Amino acid sequence: MKFYWIKTSWVVKKIFSNYTWDVSKAGNSNTIYLTFDDGPVPEITEWVLNQLEEHQVKATFFCIGDNINKSPNIFNRLISEGHSIGNHTFNHLNGWKTTTDVYLKNTKLCEEAIQKNSSYNVKSNLFRPPYGKLNTSQSRQIRKLGYKIIMWDVLSADFDQNLSKEQCLENVTSNLRPGSVIVFHDSIKAFKNLEYVLPKTLAYLKENNFNCEVL
Repeated sequence: MKFYWIKTSWVVKKIFSNYTWDVSKAGNSNTIYLTFDDGPVPEITEWVLNQLEEHQVKATFFCIGDNINKSPNIFNRLISEGHSIGNHTFNHLNGWKTTTDVYLKNTKLCEEAIQKNSSYNVKSNLFRPPYGKLNTSQSRQIRKLGYKIIMWDVLSADFDQNLSKEQCLENVTSNLRPGSVIVFHDSIKAFKNLEYVLPKTLAYLKENNFNCEVL
């Protein structure tokens, strides 16, 4: 039984209005925002970057600090290719199971990993809580540190190994709208679905004249 939603309800967005769920723009902008969680991971993230490069698309990567330390070259590649980065904690912590003090320290450790390993002068003000789970105190303190908390409008659910790759693709293409923030995962666990879904999503975006921008 799944405990996540694919398309975020307007009610949830209204209740948690301190978070960014989508991005509205003036006019008829056909812009969407691809995001990837849990990297950088050798081979997986590199494959993702190759796909994005082939389609001339930019995305936002919410990186785990421990993975940045393990794969600094891949981390620097995604920055050098014009993608943006965000903080995803150092150890992929579940905020609902973690004290605020530990959660904040882990978030700061991730920022330290970003600064230590980057060959570029980067400082991200984007934060995505792993699992989308953090409590009110954690949210308040994270925002006090200057972060924008980025959630999502559309969840691909590529991490769900009980989900078919076709359904995963359907989750994305049937729910995205202009301004949608879409979540994928550049992780080993998600790759079975991602390998199928990402190329087809990128083709779908091109065929339907969507633009992709970084957050």
